[in-house]
Amino acid sequence: MGLVLGALLSGPFGGAVAALLFPRVGVDGVVTLRLTIAALVLLAVSRPRVRGHRRADWWLIAGFGAALAGMNTLAYHAIARIPLGPVVMLEVLGPLVLSVVTARRAAGWLWAGLAAAGVAVLSSTGFDRLTPAGIGFAAAAGAVWAGYIVASARAGQRFPRTDGLALAMTAAAIITLPLGAATAGTALIDPPVLAAGAAVAVLSSALPYSLELLALRHLPTMTFAVLMSLGPAVAAVAGYVVLHQRLSPVEGLAIALVIAANAGAVAMPAPVSASAPGKD
Repeated sequence: MGLVLGALLSGPFGGAVAALLFPRVGVDGVVTLRLTIAALVLLAVSRPRVRGHRRADWWLIAGFGAALAGMNTLAYHAIARIPLGPVVMLEVLGPLVLSVVTARRAAGWLWAGLAAAGVAVLSSTGFDRLTPAGIGFAAAAGAVWAGYIVASARAGQRFPRTDGLALAMTAAAIITLPLGAATAGTALIDPPVLAAGAAVAVLSSALPYSLELLALRHLPTMTFAVLMSLGPAVAAVAGYVVLHQRLSPVEGLAIALVIAANAGAVAMPAPVSASAPGKD
């Protein structure tokens, strides 16, 4: 439980620290810092093998890397526009839809409806705090997140240990580097910015991934997934503590509805005919 709590706290607080960097290097600069430093850390730890892979494997890595790059870029553009709690709430709709569709059970649509109610409640607060652009970026990040989950599972089947993740993170860094360097310039290599970027990379990538892997050795997958569905609530706390973002009671209710929908969806038993999920 402590490992899961650590992973839950690490990611959203990394996102909150990233938001503090936006005025210094811009959103795309922060994305570049996070992915590049995370890639270097994962390459040093995993030391992935680059020979002996088929062309299809490299296409998978390219798609996995594109999903990582897109997911992070879209999410950070959303964080720059609306509070962190609603961003994560809207993001988790992507994995929720994926779980409902793959479960192929009628009860899944009940949880999808509950999540839709949460979105409807959130939209009732107006657009003074939740801009259309911010909502669009967060929802798009959720859609790409669903693709990331599929790519991650396939990479886990084709590559040993965390080799697939390390290679995909490297691809994501290569994809985002030109835009980040063009917008931020030499500010990316300022020592204070590099230090903060390293903190974001560790908090948002290296640490949570490691804690999640350790937690899955001791917890059932369903218990782990239900606990991780608390992500929007933890993100709201991180936004309040680091960025001083307050949530209205209506926004809190919307987040609670989506958390309940995610917990219910991941707790649904898989159909008997379903194939075993891949490692991620």
